Amino acid sequence: MRTKLLHIIIIFVLVLTIAIPSMNNVQKALADTSDLTVTGSILHLREGPGLSYPIITTLEEGDPLTSIGREGDWIQVKAGNYEGWVASWLTAPTNAKQTIDQTVISQVDRLNIRTEPDISSAVLGQLSTGEQANLIEKNGEWSKIDWNGLVGWVSADYVTINDLPEKKAEADEPEADEPKVEVSTKKVNKDTTFTVLVDTLNVRKKPDLNAKNIGTVSNGQEFKVLAQEHNWVQIQYNDKEAGWVYSFYGTFSNVEKKTSKSSSSSSELESVTIIYNGTNLRTDATTTADVVERVDAGETYPIVGAKDDFYEIQVDDKTAFVANWVVTTSSNKADTATKKEKSKPRKKGTLNGLTIVVDAGHGGNDHGTTGQRGTDEKDITLKTASLLASKLSAAGANVVMSRESDEYVDLRKRVSIAHQYEADAFISIHYDAAEDSSINGFTSYYMNSNQQGLAEAINNGLSSKIDLKDRGTQQGNYLVLRENRQKAVLVELGYLSNASEERVVTTAKFREQATLGIYQGILNYFDENQ
Repeated sequence: MRTKLLHIIIIFVLVLTIAIPSMNNVQKALADTSDLTVTGSILHLREGPGLSYPIITTLEEGDPLTSIGREGDWIQVKAGNYEGWVASWLTAPTNAKQTIDQTVISQVDRLNIRTEPDISSAVLGQLSTGEQANLIEKNGEWSKIDWNGLVGWVSADYVTINDLPEKKAEADEPEADEPKVEVSTKKVNKDTTFTVLVDTLNVRKKPDLNAKNIGTVSNGQEFKVLAQEHNWVQIQYNDKEAGWVYSFYGTFSNVEKKTSKSSSSSSELESVTIIYNGTNLRTDATTTADVVERVDAGETYPIVGAKDDFYEIQVDDKTAFVANWVVTTSSNKADTATKKEKSKPRKKGTLNGLTIVVDAGHGGNDHGTTGQRGTDEKDITLKTASLLASKLSAAGANVVMSRESDEYVDLRKRVSIAHQYEADAFISIHYDAAEDSSINGFTSYYMNSNQQGLAEAINNGLSSKIDLKDRGTQQGNYLVLRENRQKAVLVELGYLSNASEERVVTTAKFREQATLGIYQGILNYFDENQ
């Protein structure tokens, strides 16, 4: 009897073994049907789509999930015998490419990585200028990336996408005993001189646009450098007097350069990383110099010196110059942190502690539009910008002008100035034109959502001070707005193509009222958003 009972038990166990698949097979079957995998070290499965809902169970990195629904940033999933909700930013599609052939390179600092291709979705992390990530997919104006295991979306407007570069041989890597180049705008070598590169440049008593103008200097004149402060340089103006000029409009000489590669110094080379495709490497430190070659984002070159707004870099067996506004260096982050001075809390009715870039449109060989009566836009934008800068400075703002004379300034450089000084506002001054000479009025443009409020405030300020037709606040796909992560507004102060309006907007009275309106709009905006 016992033997028969034992046989029955053995048969029952064998039937169960055959009928019930192993746990490994269950997990394998689940993995075969899943479309998501857990990317966080732990992931809470919750009863509802939000952090306030109770936790059902805890999942681990690599666990397979099957999605059955979605609500915002939360995904409804099946996980084994459980069903609940998980945070989408801690999961990734199982069919996402793990190895890809393109990289994403950030053109700006603090570029948000979001859970979804939407500016309202949660921020997972941020990329710094020049940092690279693997591209997973493109979706309209968004790119999905994998950045050191963090998967999310970035705006395609602020990145460069390149083919994955081939890995360089170890022989191409910088040797440990190669020297490091110190690039600094704080220290001044006693033998450094400053050569003026524009026709006329104002010399001021102090490094301030409101400071007394003690004279002017001309193209080609050379002066001993005494000190530097932000974008100002103090020169020995004459035998008895020193003065301050804008450093953008000249070049420094006798700048210390890197020693040769055979130097025995034990520190590493400092290098630049290109952040835009098609960047020009030139024979000299000017945008008019011959192009040596064009390179793409992600390429890195050692720095061998600095001249004006350019780095001199080592390219194979020769050197070339690259503009500092199209690259990032290892010292950029530290420099940026010191650009903006610590200041006292701002009081309403003042602009104390705010940094504002005033951008006079066009300049140099870029005349802008020319009016019916022969007015060049570049001339009156500079007059208007200078008057606005004076008002802003008087209210306590730290004002940085993109140009202070009839000088061409690259559009990307204008944007880089705003980024460099972490500007609280960037105001670009322009005058409009149209084929239809009857069109008239002023317009305030913005591009990104964070710029709209300032644009509306400025437009309201203008409408209260000038008598032109108010064409309102509009989105405008201008580079100085599109590429600008700061609060940026481009103002078109009337149509030069309208002869009647040209007569009005070229008067000193109009400039006074227009700049007063812009100033009032800026003040109102920051008072309301303090």
